[in-house]
Amino acid sequence: MLTHPSRDWSASIQFTAMDKRRRCSPCREFDPNFNSVAKAWTKVPAAERNAHFFGTIDFDNATPIFQKLGISSAPVVHVYPAAEGPRRPASGRTGPISYEFTHGFDAAPLAEQLSRFTPVTIPYKAPIDFSQLGTFAAVSLVAAVGIRFIYPVLLNRWTWAAVTVLVSLVMTSGYMFTRIRGMPNSGANGQWIAPGYQNQFGQEVQVVAMIYGSLSAAFLMLILVTPAQLSPSRQRAQVYLWTAVIFIMFSVLISFFKVKNRGYPFKLLF
Repeated sequence: MLTHPSRDWSASIQFTAMDKRRRCSPCREFDPNFNSVAKAWTKVPAAERNAHFFGTIDFDNATPIFQKLGISSAPVVHVYPAAEGPRRPASGRTGPISYEFTHGFDAAPLAEQLSRFTPVTIPYKAPIDFSQLGTFAAVSLVAAVGIRFIYPVLLNRWTWAAVTVLVSLVMTSGYMFTRIRGMPNSGANGQWIAPGYQNQFGQEVQVVAMIYGSLSAAFLMLILVTPAQLSPSRQRAQVYLWTAVIFIMFSVLISFFKVKNRGYPFKLLF
């Protein structure tokens, strides 16, 4: 019937392989969506409905047809335009037209594309996803309850000070450099330091940010916390401690430059 030269109706045919022995996961994924579009077509008036038909051909029930059409994979959708009458294509092409799965196996794009060949638009409407609706409601409820606790934190100047410091540390450590150049997180054989000043791996950003953060914290402790100590011995101990941290971390930073470029002439402790 589909190849009859006087056919004045069109059809959308799904070629599939639903038998579990075929192990066709795409077939099982696409079949419910094709059936949903076909079911939506039954809602149009009979005059238009009887001018376009939906059908499914399974490989195990019609192997010769698959072989004759040269179909070696599934699922496949062929649209057969009308061969005669007012709906005959102006180009005169009445052979099957293959549906391209450019947008995946979803029913909405399938209905949109097939509507180009039907007398009227296929009245397909996506079903309500109650799981997503429930998730959205739960998240909204948690956000509404939690906002009263988070709001004071967001208004706290120390919160924004901490965020500003963290962003500054990450950015000054070369984050945008690696993003713009598309540098990998690490090199071959686990190498995480890229040789040369014009190259940088993603892990270097983390290490440099940690070093900068440690130096910043040590300076803050030395400037803000140490002078507030009432005990002279404790104050002296903190001076020695944070000074030592500054010297050690700055030595690590300088040695880091020396690893990237063996010709780097400076060093502090090591």
